[in-house]
Amino acid sequence: MKNVSKLMVIAAVSITLTGCSMFKELHQKYESQAEVPADAFGTSQDIREAPTDGSLAELSWREFFTDPVLQQLIERVLANNTDLNSARIAVEKSEASLKAAKMAYLPSLYFSPQGTLSKFDDYPLSKSYNLPLQLQLDVDVFGSITSKKRASEAVLMQSRIREEAVRANLISTTAHQYYMLELLDRQLDILTKTDSLWNASLETQKTLWENGKSYSTAVNQMESSYLNVKTQILDIRRNIRATENAICRLLAETPHHIERSMWGSSALEKRPEATAQRMFDTKFLKLGVPATLLELRPDLRLANHAMEEAFYNTQAARAAFFPSITLTGNGGWTNSAGGQTVDPGKLLLSAVAQLTQPIFARGKLKANLKINQLTQEDLQRKYVQTVIDAGNQVNEAMADCQVARDKHAYYQRQVQVLYDAYAGTHELMDNGKANYLEVLTAQESLLNAQLSEASNMYKGAQAVIALYIALGGGTK
Repeated sequence: MKNVSKLMVIAAVSITLTGCSMFKELHQKYESQAEVPADAFGTSQDIREAPTDGSLAELSWREFFTDPVLQQLIERVLANNTDLNSARIAVEKSEASLKAAKMAYLPSLYFSPQGTLSKFDDYPLSKSYNLPLQLQLDVDVFGSITSKKRASEAVLMQSRIREEAVRANLISTTAHQYYMLELLDRQLDILTKTDSLWNASLETQKTLWENGKSYSTAVNQMESSYLNVKTQILDIRRNIRATENAICRLLAETPHHIERSMWGSSALEKRPEATAQRMFDTKFLKLGVPATLLELRPDLRLANHAMEEAFYNTQAARAAFFPSITLTGNGGWTNSAGGQTVDPGKLLLSAVAQLTQPIFARGKLKANLKINQLTQEDLQRKYVQTVIDAGNQVNEAMADCQVARDKHAYYQRQVQVLYDAYAGTHELMDNGKANYLEVLTAQESLLNAQLSEASNMYKGAQAVIALYIALGGGTK
């Protein structure tokens, strides 16, 4: 015990010699020092005038996607998806590693029984045994264990955030595929109705040709356009199956039909209290653009905890330059007393204190410290770039929302005027006052406008979802 006391005195002197400032530095807690751009979103007028009292990302995905059919689909994806289950397992692994890091403060206990048979010359056989218990404790004077534990906590946080990121990505992907199905259903409906209308136009043109009021070329042109609609219907149906299969992969299920609501019935598209589309609502789109709300994004939180992990790894690398103190105690039952065997056995107790001060480790300690410092510097730069990329994504999503919103009114008007033009031209053709080219042009223009209007609404939904995810939504 006297030796233990002397060793503790030596350790105390060593700590004093290193100075209080170094001791505090080794036990310092992480604080982010990365400087980020103040104007992360750019200079868009709509962005600069956005309110600061709420965030689109603060809505849970159930509040954001209120279509009950889509909600059920997302819940099934989150329950069954393989990637998300892998992310959950990664969290459990990190939790186990953190538990082990916390247990490093506690002493380790070993039991290693040993038996020996020995014989020398003509002496009788000697039997000896050892039943020792060994207790070992590492004294965390310079914060090495603490730094490693804090680094493990940062790793656990990163695992949890990765799980959140996978969840948000799955929610976004599922919603995109779901609205793609609704879009394809809408386009199929447009093409099916067009098929019926164009078939009537073709029959009218055939009748005019049979009565000598038209040419065969007009019938051929009409039939060619009609057959083109037939092929588009087949393409749409194939795309529907491909999209359903993509959702089934997210569900980790074999291919099957995916239930969905009718086009235009989703709350993402229409607000209950108004007839205007939610995806084109200016107030809705401006909700939650302040740069401070980027803190909800998983990638920014992940980058911050990566810097935290690197900081504590650097702290542990610094602590490796200082002495390590180990206390070891042994106690047990033995019948081996030096070179003699005694019966019955006796109780044996011993205590050892060890201080190890690195002097020359072939440059490993310095190299390890330098590597961790460079890693920390690299992660700080990457954090700034992550903020810039995040702001860019929000800016792009806002721009896409604005363009889709502005186009929507034009497409609505275009479809209306082209429908009137088609109806009027078809009536003139029935009365022999318009040729087939005018009717053909009116038909194709109307069809293209209807398909474009539906596609633009889907792009608007995509943009709103992208804005929701870019602001950190989907993690709740």
